[in-house]
Amino acid sequence: EEQDPSLAFDFVCRAGVCGSCAMVINGLPGLACRTLTASLPPEITLLPLPVFELIGDLSVNTGKWMRAMSERLETWVHLQGEPDLDAVEAPMDPDLADEIYELDRCIECGCCIAACGTAQMRGDFVGAVGLNKIARFRLDPRDRRAEPDYYRVIGDDAGVFGCMSLLGCHDVCPKGLSLQTQIAYLRRAMVRQGLTGPVRALPAPPSPFHPSVAPLARHEPHRSDRSGDPHRGPRQDHPPPGRPGRGLGRPLPHRRVPRLREVLRGAP
Repeated sequence: EEQDPSLAFDFVCRAGVCGSCAMVINGLPGLACRTLTASLPPEITLLPLPVFELIGDLSVNTGKWMRAMSERLETWVHLQGEPDLDAVEAPMDPDLADEIYELDRCIECGCCIAACGTAQMRGDFVGAVGLNKIARFRLDPRDRRAEPDYYRVIGDDAGVFGCMSLLGCHDVCPKGLSLQTQIAYLRRAMVRQGLTGPVRALPAPPSPFHPSVAPLARHEPHRSDRSGDPHRGPRQDHPPPGRPGRGLGRPLPHRRVPRLREVLRGAP
């Protein structure tokens, strides 16, 4: 207002609950409304969040990315039948309700995506925000989906197996969610499902490289795109013909993971 009225940035609630003002502040993603200038050095550097589509200056289109991710992961309660609006809501154990509420506190600010190394390299990675949503619906007793259904949407390198456990999402989450803990639980469950299956034959989601979803509504090219480098060759997003990729429903050979099978089955 005093130095450059044309500067574009986003804000709504000014209370840390909408996530609109997320940006990179002195190298770390965070919410501008919850950052005290008194805790920062005299020179403050502000940058827009990476990965998301840039609108202008410090404003990015996180909503477009979040919508594409939600549609791809089907982040809504899948009921057994048609909802009855006149029926009395089924009771829920208070402790379970608290666990679901804790995961529901995500405000989709995009800080975890901006701090994620995998998201910087893979435009189709669903990130901690997407995996956190899956963890939330796995807890919900109203959701009819089982492990094979979740394996179908996150059981590959674009899902839970793409996480490199760098803890960037965990460190910058403004709500203090236990993102890495939830990702670890999901990875263990999906490994068990992939090894001990069978994987349910469900309609496959659209390819993450299809124009309608690739790469999760991100408009700029991948940073790892090698198409312009004649010495390195084209970037391989798909496994070669006849060689299935990781986590695509093909159990690993038993001889490679004998001890892992015993651990997953509860052996001492």
